[in-house]
Amino acid sequence: MSLLEIRDLRKSYDSPEGVRTLVIDVPRFDLAPGEQVALQGSSGSGKTTFLNLIAGILKADAGKILVDGNEVTALSEARRDEYRARTISYVFQTFNLLQGYTAAENVMLGMMFGQGPDLAFAKKLLERVGLADRMNYRPRQLSVGQQQRVALARALANRPKLILADEPTGNLDHVRAREALSLLREACRESGASLLLVSHDREVLGAFDRVEELSIVNQASRRPAAPIGQAVKS
Repeated sequence: MSLLEIRDLRKSYDSPEGVRTLVIDVPRFDLAPGEQVALQGSSGSGKTTFLNLIAGILKADAGKILVDGNEVTALSEARRDEYRARTISYVFQTFNLLQGYTAAENVMLGMMFGQGPDLAFAKKLLERVGLADRMNYRPRQLSVGQQQRVALARALANRPKLILADEPTGNLDHVRAREALSLLREACRESGASLLLVSHDREVLGAFDRVEELSIVNQASRRPAAPIGQAVKS
């Protein structure tokens, strides 16, 4: 049984000139419980759009997205918000930490729409990512690598079944990127969460057994989008 099932998913955008461009055309995609998959593609290929559709941030034009048996594409906006809070977490390249809050408070914000804030669990997560002595620090007082660790702890705060990561190592140097990736994958294994990670970094992609290529419609030739679902050797 798949944790994530996608069937005939399509998403288009209208340009200011009124030209409609197909960005996502995915006939089939599946992700098993606990599976870790990397997604690659050129800049502008729709990788972030794909993650945002899965997260329910964007609404698809057509097709179905099922996560843990729930059809995300059939949910109202309010129900999609609830779904995100209880089922998935999103790790952003820019971290999206709130500057006016401490590390512990940022982690607890990840619990607000789920089981509710739990300071003890927030502290446990920060200890897990090596920030036991930085719990009361605000983002500006932390290094870039430490901010990434806070973002990871926050992503685990609602005990998600699926973690989406959009270029999570993009703002880190080589050493910190490797450490962050290792920590993210280990945390997913320990919690049993599935991971779908977007990256253009060949070293990051090379760490995954399954790497998928996401293609888009070529606007000039109107060629149909290439489906994903076939592993790409890195």
